[in-house]
Order: sequence, then structure tokens, then C-alpha cells
Amino acid sequence: MTEPSFEPVNMQGPVCPVPHHHTDTIVIGHGSGGAMTQDLIRNIFQSHLGNAYLEQGNDAARIALTNQGGEIAISTDSHVVSPLFFPGGDIGRLAVCGTVNDVAMLGAIPAFLTAGFILEEGLPMETLERVIASMAEACHEANVKIVAGDTKVAEKGKADGIFINTAGFGMIPQGRNLGGQLARPGDAVLISGSLGDHGIAVLQARGDLGFESAIQSDVAPLNHMLNDLVSQFPDVHVLRDPTRGGLATTLKEIACQSQVSIRLQETAIPIKPDVQTACEMLGFDPLYLANEGKAIVILPEERADQALDILRKHPYGTMATRIGSVSSRNPEQVLLQTAFGTTRILDLLAGEILPRIC
Repeated sequence: MTEPSFEPVNMQGPVCPVPHHHTDTIVIGHGSGGAMTQDLIRNIFQSHLGNAYLEQGNDAARIALTNQGGEIAISTDSHVVSPLFFPGGDIGRLAVCGTVNDVAMLGAIPAFLTAGFILEEGLPMETLERVIASMAEACHEANVKIVAGDTKVAEKGKADGIFINTAGFGMIPQGRNLGGQLARPGDAVLISGSLGDHGIAVLQARGDLGFESAIQSDVAPLNHMLNDLVSQFPDVHVLRDPTRGGLATTLKEIACQSQVSIRLQETAIPIKPDVQTACEMLGFDPLYLANEGKAIVILPEERADQALDILRKHPYGTMATRIGSVSSRNPEQVLLQTAFGTTRILDLLAGEILPRIC
């Protein structure tokens, strides 16, 4: 396959930001992973709980073990997806894979999880057992163990079947240093596969597509694939999974963390035809849809082709491709060179496209 060429984009003049609408109560948009989520984190959580670990701004926190030496990665995630079961996955697999992937994005090797369950009175035991069996299967695939847990039951009508919270822990091998703040001008930007599969699969399960399709969620543990990559190329700078807010929001976060610009080639971004069709019918932008089994990889330009070869050897990386590059010009911007030759500015997701997607 011929890799796309990446021409520099020259952006001049001021850029108008997307307006943020502040509210006195929590609204669905606060869970989008986009601008409203960042406002909530900055204005409420960080203002009271802020510390050096939270300020890292990555998918997991990097913690030094002062007595024994070495470092660990710690992450936590909560899952409220509706419906509980969808093409290609369910809330149990999602809970395990989402947390495993967050830990792996720091180059860590995930080992242990905790799991907390909020169950609604009246939930069928068969449903619970099906979810737990799926979690066990995902743990086996990722080679992690759930070592602690908690269960609470809410009255009927006070929850929605099952909510799951997970925390993940993994060791960071010596010498690995990855983070959203480490992208450098001249780096290449890769994506491990097609975009928007999870978001459209969940929407299909809700019966909102209006047509039948073969779209499956991409929910998967990526730790083995990413460990192979970073083991061979320790100079990988950034790994990040574009979950809530999608590719565009995630790259915008990285551009701000690293004080760089990221330039994308629209024609290089892999999107399956069924997903593209659904997005066109419903007015969605696949660049902002949630993914649960994809990784953004940012690394030195000279490593790009070899990195793609490694990713494509894994079942979850067969569609890996290079989609852009990092530049020092116009820091904090993500610029998309469209198929028509124009340049589009990609900002943070302003609201919520699909609530309760993970």
C-alpha cells in the first residue's frame, strides 16, 4: 500500500475558539470527553484535588516506587454504556479493555485490575453472569487478573442495570518514557485501525441507525501489540487511545500538552464504508466518534514504516496507517488537509454526540 505524502499547511491569522456554555448543573455534555469535560475537570476537580500526578493529563498516572525503585502506571475508569450488550462487545469486556488500554498507553505492562459493581434491583442473574463471564474472557486475553472488587445494589429505578468501575495497575519497564507532552516536531502520527466502529455499533444496538449493518465494536485489549511496538522502538513518544471525543479531540489534547501542531491528511484516515455511510446519514463526524480498540502512535519519522509493520502483524493493527505529522508551527492546533485541498481546523468536541457510549 502506498503511504500518503504530507505537505506542510500554512495557517495564518487568528483562530476563533468554540464557545463554551457554562451551566449550574451537570448536563450530558459534561461526559463527552471534550471541552465541557475539560471545563469540569479544571474548574471543579483540579481546583480542589489537583496535584502533580493529575496534572500529567495522560490516560494513566506515572508513580515512582520510592522504596523499591521502578515506576507503575495507575488508571481508573467507570462504565455506563447503554445498552449493556452491543455488536462486538458488552459492558464487561469494555470495562476490562478500557482500563487495560489506559495503563498500556504509558508503555506499562498491565497486570492487575480492581472492579466495583453497582447493580440495580431486579437485574436478571443471567445478565450479570454473562457480563462477568465476558470480563473473565477479556482478562484472559489481556493476561491480567482482577484482584479486588466491591458490589453495591441500588433500588429499582435508581440505576440502569449495571454500572462498573475498574482500576488498573501495571509496571513501567525501565527506560520507557511516554506521554502526551512528549510529541516533537518532525514526528509521524499513526493510527492502529479504522475510526468510529464502537460509536456506530452502540448506536446500532439502540435501534437508532434505521438500517442493518455489519458494524462491530472495536473493543479490544491493545497491551500486547503496544508492548511489542515499544519493546522494539523505545523512542516512541506518545501512545493514546481515542475513546470519548474521538481522534480529533484526543489529538487536540496532545497538541496542547506538547505545544505543537498536528497536521492530518483526510484521505489517509481509515474509516469503514458502513461507518462512513452511517455518519453521513445521521450527520456525525467520524473523527469525533468514540473508539475502544484503537491507538494513536506518535514517534520519530524515521521509525514510522517499521512501526507500521509491527502493528500490522497483530490482529488489532491490520489497518494501521500513517495519518499525519507533528509541526512546530501554529502550536496547539490540529489541522486537517481535506480531500478537496482545503484546511480544516479540528477543535475539542464542544458537546455530546452520543451519550453513554462507554
